[in-house]
Amino acid sequence: MKYLSRRNFFLAVFGILFLAAFGWIIATQGPFAAVKVTAAKAAEATLERSMFGIGTVEARRAYAIGPTVAGRVARVLVDQGDVVKAGQLLAEMEPIDLDARLAAGAAAAASASQRVQSAEAAENEAKSRAQLAQNNAERYADLRRKNFVSQEAADAKKHEAAAAHAARESAAAALAAAKADVRRAQADLTGTGQSRAHLRLTSPVAGIVSARLAELGSTVVAGQSVVQVIDPDSLWLRVRIDQGRSSGLAVGLAADIVLRSQANQDLKGHVERVDLIGDAVTEERIANVAFDVSPGMIAIGELAEVTLRLPPVEKALAVPAAALKREGNQDGVWRLVDGRAQFAAVSTGAVSTDGKIQVTSGLASGDTVIVHSSKAITPDLRVKVVDALVKTPQ
Repeated sequence: MKYLSRRNFFLAVFGILFLAAFGWIIATQGPFAAVKVTAAKAAEATLERSMFGIGTVEARRAYAIGPTVAGRVARVLVDQGDVVKAGQLLAEMEPIDLDARLAAGAAAAASASQRVQSAEAAENEAKSRAQLAQNNAERYADLRRKNFVSQEAADAKKHEAAAAHAARESAAAALAAAKADVRRAQADLTGTGQSRAHLRLTSPVAGIVSARLAELGSTVVAGQSVVQVIDPDSLWLRVRIDQGRSSGLAVGLAADIVLRSQANQDLKGHVERVDLIGDAVTEERIANVAFDVSPGMIAIGELAEVTLRLPPVEKALAVPAAALKREGNQDGVWRLVDGRAQFAAVSTGAVSTDGKIQVTSGLASGDTVIVHSSKAITPDLRVKVVDALVKTPQ
């Protein structure tokens, strides 16, 4: 009997301990346990902002050099990668009949000049005859007033003077026409000479040949490129930036550039131009970023990672960006009040490079917000703040 009483006592104690352990497990580990969360306080901070994009190396000043008329390539004197000077001959087109036309034009100009000389001599002779005829007409008119000659003789001299004057005007007109012929011949010769000169394809600037697009004997049309030349000092990056993150994009922003071929080197640059027209398909804006110091000759088309540094936001009330949640159609955060979660709608602003977001309304400095949680949070849910949701192995 005494044995049974002791046994019952131990069973009762064991039952109480079991129920206590079971209750503790339910309260701390089971469905009634507080949800583990990590939390942070809303506090004023200086938000360092940036904008990221992928850029492609391009030449701001690139020159496509080709003929102004269709023709056949006579020779190409440079190849890709060659350094050229301004005015250097790069290639030449076949002249076909231009050399013959130049010779014919020169002969026509010389002939026109000789006709001018002949017309000048004829005009001088006509002037002399007109002056002589005018003097004779005046003398006969004076003699007629004194009745020394007949009226018919005086009229004849007057007619001769008028005819000589007309001949002088005709000679002057012939001289003007001859001079016009000279100008036309010279213009034709100049035009043919320019056409011949345009067959010599020269570099407009000192630069580097980036492409050789035609070979000896190739037929090209007007405007088709034979050689391309770039100015190596005009290299910049064509950077694509997500339109949704492009707020604040402006000329003058400082840039950190990392070329794929120079992954361990951080180059400096700045936004030189922002294109007015964006890409509607990829939903990106285009910014052109220039190097502060020329990187030397790098491959055109090389990719680069570009980080644009935006002006910092001073004294901004900020929380970790991971704390921002969306409930229904509102953005907000879960505040921690007396160990329970309460949703607070907020308005946000700038996002920093270290993962913080500006809160413009809805929170006060010092408010505690939930950053991460072990399960979905609902209003008035009991929570427990921990340092980390997952313990890192020692």
